[in-house]
Amino acid sequence: MDIDAKVLATLKKAEKPLKAQEVADDLGVEKVEVSKAFKELKAEGKIVSPKACYYTLA
Repeated sequence: MDIDAKVLATLKKAEKPLKAQEVADDLGVEKVEVSKAFKELKAEGKIVSPKACYYTLA
């Protein structure tokens, strides 16, 4: 499973918007990897940012 799919799965199971560090801690990866995934997923319209630095599924 690639990082984008893992990030989406983590956001799906979360009950609230998450920060990159929270997702990184949950997945056991570096925050920079999650930040890159957030950027790609946001450009694809799969996630949104309801407030600064927090992300959830679109």
